[in-house]
Amino acid sequence: MDHNEPSLALLWDTFTGYQRTAALKAAIELDVFTQIAAGAETVDALAVRCQAAPRGLRALLNHLVMDGFLSKDGERYGLRPTAAAFLVRTSPGYVGSAVGFISSPMIVEGFSRLTDAVRRGGTAVPDEGALAPEHPVWVEFARAMAPLAGMTAMLLANLLDAERAPGWKVLDIAAGHGLFGITLARLNAGVQVTGLDWPNVLAVADEHARAAGVAERFHTLCGSAFEVPFGEGYDVVLLPNFLHHFDPPTCERLLAKTRAALAPGGRAVIVEFVPEDDRLGPPDAVRFGLVMLAGTPGGDAYTFGEYQTMLRNAGFGSIALHDLPPSPARVVIAAR
Repeated sequence: MDHNEPSLALLWDTFTGYQRTAALKAAIELDVFTQIAAGAETVDALAVRCQAAPRGLRALLNHLVMDGFLSKDGERYGLRPTAAAFLVRTSPGYVGSAVGFISSPMIVEGFSRLTDAVRRGGTAVPDEGALAPEHPVWVEFARAMAPLAGMTAMLLANLLDAERAPGWKVLDIAAGHGLFGITLARLNAGVQVTGLDWPNVLAVADEHARAAGVAERFHTLCGSAFEVPFGEGYDVVLLPNFLHHFDPPTCERLLAKTRAALAPGGRAVIVEFVPEDDRLGPPDAVRFGLVMLAGTPGGDAYTFGEYQTMLRNAGFGSIALHDLPPSPARVVIAAR
């Protein structure tokens, strides 16, 4: 699409974008993609398997054809490659659960109040939004985002060359699902991981540690990352998708606390959406800045330059930025 020419198509696609999200979410909740993969390829067959009305399914399925998730040949529907790879529950690449968090009422509310958020320069959702202590949305996050995070965690483990590490003591701050630390432990029997988060969230991480066979090397610290003592002597401190919730002075305080917990030569590993200095790319990182405006009082998608400033102010030395293709995430690694 040529953005240098007026485009009603661009305007209309943006006006109606929420409808595509709703259609995909409904299809995932009805298990449409899994049932088509299992052989239910007609409206009538899917109506039985999905316990839905034929009229409703016909409208939904045809919408998904237009959106590129399904194909249609006569009366039979089929999976296009994206749906087959990522939206069939039995597929090892299944990430459909993520839509439950991404379109959760809390996040949608932030965007429904976006005009006010832009005016005030921070979320218009009352009571700190998702940053309220022990907010139940983070349990939903830990369950819904785990499949997607597992892929990013493997890319990070490869970047860190975890399999060949001599054995690390790892702290995973705001661990959530726990998969960043758990993946390191799964790939290296010498890795010990401590996950820090609210107790209701760590219950989910414990489930994932048991499933990965590393429960004996996965330990927990319950509470706020700003209040709970970290301990010391860590070789790696993970900060996955956490700093974006806070303003720079708050990030610097946490980073200083992180540095104090590291052993000499230890590394802080920050996983985030990191836009370029001009904030015009990569697209996902630029858009994430608006997510933080809608949902947090002072958070942002910080540039690498901003992370460098925060890390240096916290006392770190060597600082480097790494991409994690094909994931949109980027990694900032800082050595003590």
